[in-house]
Amino acid sequence: MTEYAEDPLYIILRSKREATRFQILVEIAEHQPSIRQQEIAGKLGVTPQAVSEYIREMVDEGLVTAHGRGRYEVTKSGIEWVLRHAEALESYARHVNRDIIQQVAVWTAIARDGVQKGDTVGVFMQDGWLYATKQEQSATGRATMDAEPGEDLGVAHLNGIIEHAEGLIHVCKVPRVERGGSRQVRPDLLRAAIRDAEMVAAVGLESYVALRKADIKPDMFFGSREGVIEAAFHGRECAILIVDEEFTDFLKRLETVGLTYTIHDLIAP
Repeated sequence: MTEYAEDPLYIILRSKREATRFQILVEIAEHQPSIRQQEIAGKLGVTPQAVSEYIREMVDEGLVTAHGRGRYEVTKSGIEWVLRHAEALESYARHVNRDIIQQVAVWTAIARDGVQKGDTVGVFMQDGWLYATKQEQSATGRATMDAEPGEDLGVAHLNGIIEHAEGLIHVCKVPRVERGGSRQVRPDLLRAAIRDAEMVAAVGLESYVALRKADIKPDMFFGSREGVIEAAFHGRECAILIVDEEFTDFLKRLETVGLTYTIHDLIAP
């Protein structure tokens, strides 16, 4: 029992009191030296009185120093206590993700060959779709069911790297209707901008109409921003026509997720 009682992971996961102490120390460390007990209480879902009692205990134990009302700092001992418990939690999270979740998670793939439950299969991505085959691949897994070619197949115990390249996104800005809308878009420039795209999306009716004027039917309209991002992550080259008032925010989104894009000018000079 002593062995478990001294284990930081056991303390944090099994003791609500110690978990609360850990959270309070983290909050103080993040906002020191000025932080109100009411703010901590609001974040943790406990009463300010409880926070006050916890802080008083930690001051007595040398984990926190108090410099007047509402001014606290975590001591060196307090930092060491937080680090010890944080490292234990991080190690446990890695164990859950690497050794447990990966073992019980079931991925869905399309069977390229006839497969029986328990077979080792190679897993690869092609044209944005995940496939499982009896042939050797850089990633392997175990079939969780029988499947005929073309059927959906569950794959567990996935190991290795699924090789694929993310797709390029062609971003085309279209003016809002009060600035001319689709009338400002040259169809020849539009066709040239999206000629290599495997999927085409539109944001705004102005974009939709511009595509239809160029005799192009978009693959996506509703939810097309995230749809394009998802398709690009799966290796599909995409084009998106987007109204100018949403253009900048969409570029910021692409920068955030780290996808490659190129901008095309569709406006007649």
